[in-house]
Order: sequence, then C-alpha cells, then structure tokens
Amino acid sequence: MSIRVVLADDQALVRSGFRMILEARADLEVVGEAGDGREATALVERLAPDVVLMDVRMPGVDGLEATRRIVSSGSPARVIVLTTYDVDESVFAALRAGASAFLLKDVRPAELVEAIRVVVRGDALLAPSVTRRLLDRFVTVLPDPGAVPPPDLGSLTGREVEVLRLVALALSNAEIAGRLVFTEATVKTHVSSVLRKLGLRDRVQAVVLAYDVGLVRPRST
Repeated sequence: MSIRVVLADDQALVRSGFRMILEARADLEVVGEAGDGREATALVERLAPDVVLMDVRMPGVDGLEATRRIVSSGSPARVIVLTTYDVDESVFAALRAGASAFLLKDVRPAELVEAIRVVVRGDALLAPSVTRRLLDRFVTVLPDPGAVPPPDLGSLTGREVEVLRLVALALSNAEIAGRLVFTEATVKTHVSSVLRKLGLRDRVQAVVLAYDVGLVRPRST
C-alpha cells in the first residue's frame, strides 16, 4: 500500500520538485497540494494522508499553525516540517506544534524519502545538523540520572526514565542499546512503553516532554 502524501508550500515550483522526487518511488503517492496552511489543513481533513510535507513560512496561516491544527484535530497524519531557514526557534516551535520531523529544504532526495518512511513507521527525526546545534545550544543532562523522576514521569520504571533521557539526547535505538548494554529489540520495547504510558505520538514528543519536566534542561548561559 502506498504512503499518501500532501505537499504544502506557497511556491508551486517547490511543490513540483517534491512531487517529482516522491512519485519516482513506488511506495509514495502525492494525493494533494496546498499553497498555504489553511488549505493544507482542509486537505488533511478531506484526504486523510499519511504524511504532510509542510513549509514553515506561508501567507495567511503559516506551517506551524497548520501543524498545530492538524495535530489537535486528532488526525493520524505525520507532519514533516521543511524550511529554508535553519533557525533554532523554528525547530522548537515545530516540535511543540506536534511535528514528527524537521528537515531543511536542501535535504537530499533519498534522505527526504527515507524521512517519510521513518515517520510513517512511528519514529521521528531531525536533520542531523539541526539536532547537534539544538542540543548543544539548549540542552544539557542533569548531573544525577539516577535521581527520582519528576511526578510527570511517575508511571515509568527507572529503566524507562533512563531510556527517555537518552531518547531526548537524540540517540538512536542502536546507540541506546550500546549505552545500556541492551539489544535493540529491548530498547524498542522500552521506547514503545514510554510513549504508551505518557500518551505520546512519537519520539519528538518524548524529547519535548523530557525537556519540559526537567529530565533534560536548558544549558546555562
């Protein structure tokens, strides 16, 4: 079954370029195009796509507000935010709006295609360069990872809290497995349990929650 994609960008040429890249893959299908956030929200409601490629800066309703509306509506569609602007504030705004991925528009075609497949599987990602800068600028690990978790995380086991902390530091399942001496299958089970217990859609929401409750925290300036 094909992955159904909606393209939202105010530049028709950009949408055409993305359409050519995606429709060259047998498992991807572009089912609609929108020139602004309002139109994108309506298309998602009408077409029920699996993924939305969402530009940030569009006239009227921008991509961040459209993402908020799509997520708050309960739509299962995953939103991948694409922008020309490598700006930290946009990253945080996109994540808090509920985006499952944040990529720059100069992403290579193969990476864009893989990003769509990743978020459909229920995972989440950021452009590697953005992730590194984001964590370096804003986040540091609390000095005592064995401390009692905040009340918001009280439903998690100690091991699940540690897995959440490592997820929040943008480690992959393989990297977490190496750090905790687990198998990747065990890590995946822990991650799924964390998401289920906390009512989160994906790893990006887990990162935001970990930041909010203080499992990771803003870097001192």
